[in-house]
Amino acid sequence: MSARDEVLARIRTALGDELPVLAPVVRDYRTADDLPPGDPALLDLLVDRLEDYKATVVRCGPDEVAASVAARVPPGDVVVAPGLPAAWRPDGATEDDGRPAVELASAAAAVTGVAVAVAETGTLFLDGSPVSGRRALSLLPDFLVCVVTADQVVGGVPAGLSRVNPVAPLTMISGPSATSDIELERVEGVHGPRTLVVVLVT
Repeated sequence: MSARDEVLARIRTALGDELPVLAPVVRDYRTADDLPPGDPALLDLLVDRLEDYKATVVRCGPDEVAASVAARVPPGDVVVAPGLPAAWRPDGATEDDGRPAVELASAAAAVTGVAVAVAETGTLFLDGSPVSGRRALSLLPDFLVCVVTADQVVGGVPAGLSRVNPVAPLTMISGPSATSDIELERVEGVHGPRTLVVVLVT
């Protein structure tokens, strides 16, 4: 008998012939927000959280998105998610065509949309849809621009999760990529973009 078999045998002996009946899981947690999506208070809270995380937030109108993006991206190859609306794309941007990771990483910037934004945590959810693009698009270039519309901003995480497909390849972004070593020295750009710009369309 192996050690594994012996451990499992002891567990079976301890449990007896009948498995214990587990109490049902109580699921009475909050699943909706007090404020509707896009409420001005939620927009202000999202901006506050994102700026606290060292992201740059730009507010603009629906007709000013492309100009706002173009004014912030560095010069060079700007790659956009394939489903990003034409009105959001800066002049000269190229659509992501599944290029190899090494080429994508050398792009000057990436521009994507989001599935939802959570104000309480300052978190942007990208779900791999055509508007969000593939996960590599938001992780490899050093400069990322995410366009968020006011109606995509909800209060809490439960409300945010209720608006995405739970089996989608979710990427949750709360500010630029950063980590700290044991001496708490912040290092940016380790696991993703060093710079995050959020264009909030109101």
